[in-house]
Amino acid sequence: MKKLKWLSSMGFEQEYHYDKPLGAFCGPDGSAIKLWAPTAESVFLHLYPTGNGSKALETVSMEKGKRGVWSYRTTRNLDGWYYDFDVTVDGVTRTTADPYAKACGINGQRSMVIDLSRTDPKGWAEDKSPAQCPEQVIYELHIKDFSWDSHGGFDAKDRGKFSALCRSGVTLDGDGKHPTGLDYMKRLGVTHIQLMPVYDYGSVDEENWESGYNWGYDPVNYNVPEGSYSSDPARGEVRIRELKEMIQSLHANGFRVIMDVVYNHTYVTDSWLERTVPGYYYRQKSDGSLSNGSGCGNDVASERSMCRKYILESALYWVEEYHMDGFRFDLMGLADQELMESLQRALDEKYGEGEKLVYGEPWRADDTHLTRPVALCDKDSLKYISGKIGAFCDDTRDAVKGSLMDLDAKGFVNGGGMETWKLKNCLAGWAGEHGKFQTPYQTITYLSCHDDWTLWDKLVATLDPKKNFTGCGKQILRANRLAAAINFCCQGRPFFLAGEEFGRTKTGIKNSYCSASQINQLDWQRAWKNQELVDYYRGLIALRKQLPGFQDKTKDAAKRILWVKEIAPDCAMACVDNGGADSKWEKILMVFNCSNSVCNGVLPGGNWQILADGEDSFRWQKANAAREKVVVPAYSAMILGEK
Repeated sequence: MKKLKWLSSMGFEQEYHYDKPLGAFCGPDGSAIKLWAPTAESVFLHLYPTGNGSKALETVSMEKGKRGVWSYRTTRNLDGWYYDFDVTVDGVTRTTADPYAKACGINGQRSMVIDLSRTDPKGWAEDKSPAQCPEQVIYELHIKDFSWDSHGGFDAKDRGKFSALCRSGVTLDGDGKHPTGLDYMKRLGVTHIQLMPVYDYGSVDEENWESGYNWGYDPVNYNVPEGSYSSDPARGEVRIRELKEMIQSLHANGFRVIMDVVYNHTYVTDSWLERTVPGYYYRQKSDGSLSNGSGCGNDVASERSMCRKYILESALYWVEEYHMDGFRFDLMGLADQELMESLQRALDEKYGEGEKLVYGEPWRADDTHLTRPVALCDKDSLKYISGKIGAFCDDTRDAVKGSLMDLDAKGFVNGGGMETWKLKNCLAGWAGEHGKFQTPYQTITYLSCHDDWTLWDKLVATLDPKKNFTGCGKQILRANRLAAAINFCCQGRPFFLAGEEFGRTKTGIKNSYCSASQINQLDWQRAWKNQELVDYYRGLIALRKQLPGFQDKTKDAAKRILWVKEIAPDCAMACVDNGGADSKWEKILMVFNCSNSVCNGVLPGGNWQILADGEDSFRWQKANAAREKVVVPAYSAMILGEK
């Protein structure tokens, strides 16, 4: 216990904090490998010709220097060599890969010395993020889900791989008529692709990747791409080059790329971090047992200086080397505020304000145990941290479709009633006086993500007595369109799970993190079977990009919501000031009918054009005018603009 307290103390950090780079470096003038292991009695470096199986060609004793850094230097260029360490602490020797490695062998068990310049695809130096759009619309995507469906039209070699996102012209069953893949996403109109974890994770065997599946929230090597998504996981340089090619392709096709990061816990506590400096990188309870606020067995101690440095350098590395455009933090409520604000500040200083997005889940699975008083980046802190750090808004999610804690719980669109005060807060992004966000800049407004039930499955569970998840019932479709209309009329940044737009189902499975690929894959046949629902999302996205009243991210955004009132039971009307330099409509009027009967509404004076109704979200492209009254069918929305 005394040692654990010493490791987490300020005194330990004052003595051993190290500011310079760590890891492996190589070039024509030689190579160096540096490992921070201040409590080690000895460190031996092993050099191998391959990433697994082979015996060490060399074993050398590393030299201990100042601040607990062990070093090895040679005049040879070790590019392409693999390595690991034997680290001895308190008489116990542990074999470990390098926590700071930028490349690794198959399944990440050995690190690799790499000259990163040889992993750059042609034209990489000229790769740039596309220009910012009037609005950011974020689409959450899993690499394997995207292309695993045999009907998707992808070549066999691309299915489940980074390379699938480099292919244009892919169509449903190769029919040449119904685009899938990249062309489908471009047609949809989203602007940002949020990639579920693409760093090296532990739960899928890279040698037998076809039969394995996981979301990837189990980090092994934080600074290395996942090998199962590459064409050859045994060659450390291949996964790096192919991830870069994928990002280059997404940028060229008009998408910015956000990386989902999991710095709050590791796959196992017996990680490379733990084997290198036992007891330092994880939070402990007063009795020495591990804190488990993540629900995954351990909590990374982001408040400790070398741990914070590790996370900051890792995130900045992904931006610099891989051209990432932002980060989504898993269980951000476990991260300390200083870490998050330091990252946002560093990104703004280097790339410009607002160029790189930072947001996350403002919660944790359970209490975490801190060894020093620090403020965490949870929902209660959003009013006090940098207003540039965003967070998911579960209040809108639960108001629209019902709590995710209970499958039977209902929201606005599935029979739970519609309170006008709650609707107004949703429209304001729960910002300012309306909630815990400072401004809508912070608000990620959404209805579904990879966690929990899909929107479709939640609606089926609450509206269909037969629980027909794979069907396409008319009532479920109406409720889905209504939910989407509300979500895209809320201030903040709209976000949705890939496939939500075509009624994605996981057959009622709530937590599909390790379910079969067939459960998780994007069903491209369903995407075209439900083309009308897809088109409804397309129209809402295109309309959203034209409405300054919804895009406003300032502290005064809520003032644009002029009024919200009930016009019939479970039917509300709201009016938004849409004034702006490029505004086509002075005001926007919304009617949300969450009841099971038709709602008749009287319009305020003005020349109102129907922009979208419950069936067609492209009405704004057609010449039409609404009269003094509107008729809104059950489970439907209507959006109007005043010319």
